[in-house]
Amino acid sequence: MPEALRVGGVQTFTSLDFPGRHAAVVFCQGCPLRCVYCHNPDLIPASGTSPLSWTDIRNLLEEREGLLDGVVFSGGEPLAQKALPAAIREVRSMGYSAALHTSGALPERFSAVLPELDWVGFDLKAPFGDYEALTGVPGAGERVRRAYASLLRSGVEHEIRTTVWPGQLGSRRASIRVLPNTLYCRRPAIRAMAGRWAERLCSMRVCSPVWSSALRMSPSDARQADAGQ
Repeated sequence: MPEALRVGGVQTFTSLDFPGRHAAVVFCQGCPLRCVYCHNPDLIPASGTSPLSWTDIRNLLEEREGLLDGVVFSGGEPLAQKALPAAIREVRSMGYSAALHTSGALPERFSAVLPELDWVGFDLKAPFGDYEALTGVPGAGERVRRAYASLLRSGVEHEIRTTVWPGQLGSRRASIRVLPNTLYCRRPAIRAMAGRWAERLCSMRVCSPVWSSALRMSPSDARQADAGQ
């Protein structure tokens, strides 16, 4: 591999982060966004302090052969590293399914790796017009919009999720209610279901500094929702 993937950490087993798989999670170093509520701030810089190398991850996967069946690339933002595509191909060559957790902030790189992926966890942080205020990056919303469109066209199984930050919920309440229209404008049944979920988010009282919720929407979910119209 010409450039080795910079690894910020690893979770050696998860049954939650890659639906239907027993997987390891590789946390990739570096992220182009500066979200004020980021729960992995140590992974934002391009270089970190983790002693782990990509060779360590490869050795772990060789040892776990037969115990794991998937690898999740998370972050930070995995797409920030040019070494990601080669790392994905390498784990697939070892017999593992590959998943990606991404913000969609780098749409061209995202489109390039989509054919190699079995599943995507896509973080939709806000309606696209609100991205600059939330992430501190001009133009971020339009780039995420393009990445999201690529994901929908690809047919790759995915999960769309958002993070509700209690300290800012009052100012973001209207944005949360807009999210269903952002996501599912062509599917009335799904839009209605997501709208009910958004209302639940707005009414919740939470104690933890960050509360995450996932809107699971695979093609099979979409077909089921459409059938109920």
